[in-house]
Amino acid sequence: MNIIIGFVVTIGCVLGGYMAMGGKLGVLNQPFELVIIGGAGVGGFIMANPTKIIKDAGKVIGEAFKYEVPKERHYLDTLGLLYQLMRDLRTKSRNEIEAHVDNPEESEIFLAAPTVLANKELSSFICDYIRLIIIGNARPYEIEALMDEEIHTLSHDKLHSHHSLVTMSDAFPAIGIVAAVLGIIKAMGAINEPPDVLGGLIAAALVGTFLGIFLSYCVMQPLNHQVEIVRTKQLRLFTVVKQTLLAYMNGSVPQVALEHGRKTISSYERPSIDAVEQEMMNPGGGGA
Repeated sequence: MNIIIGFVVTIGCVLGGYMAMGGKLGVLNQPFELVIIGGAGVGGFIMANPTKIIKDAGKVIGEAFKYEVPKERHYLDTLGLLYQLMRDLRTKSRNEIEAHVDNPEESEIFLAAPTVLANKELSSFICDYIRLIIIGNARPYEIEALMDEEIHTLSHDKLHSHHSLVTMSDAFPAIGIVAAVLGIIKAMGAINEPPDVLGGLIAAALVGTFLGIFLSYCVMQPLNHQVEIVRTKQLRLFTVVKQTLLAYMNGSVPQVALEHGRKTISSYERPSIDAVEQEMMNPGGGGA
């Protein structure tokens, strides 16, 4: 919603200011300039990226518009799931724990945390490190290094499409100049036309420069920033899991280990201690 509101404000101020200065909107109606700039930008994006990144770019733009970041329910599901697993690690046999991590889709613990189960990368991350804890040979600092490396890899993969979109955004001003030059070439081809005709052709050419700069700085860059925020916040769940399991491996009881994970959540998004305690007693039915 913020993206749409911001775009409307931007368009309104730019065009409103232009009209207030006496500018005519008809001059800005140059669809083929937009075809040149947008087409060259998208074409370059396709040439520069594999199909997977192209598809993910479309997906992440949709996530940015919907602002698909973890909500309190996601954090509570994650913390509640970790609590149940850590509690079972202390009280149940290895075979019983392995049944949960080998088939999370059939595990009552995972089924009580639907947002975690729906996030395949997160559920796999949790299952993999619970297995390592069950084995019992890995030291906490070795697990921490492995987690850091995996989160770094996940971050690189999640933000690859963002970096590609930034590159395309940075190219738009230069592509706008290309469109403007083509327009000037067209105008020079009509140099013998009357001044009013020639002036219209030159004005149309300069619209290319305007569109290139506008698309870059007023559309793509704000959108790219929102994309980065969304993907970075999605990775926060992995940090919560990391800090919780490391605290448990270092000797903390499950309740205290959860607090290590809870504290990694931004203060304005962090569930309260009471909400987490309610989640421990009633998995899947705690906070909102």
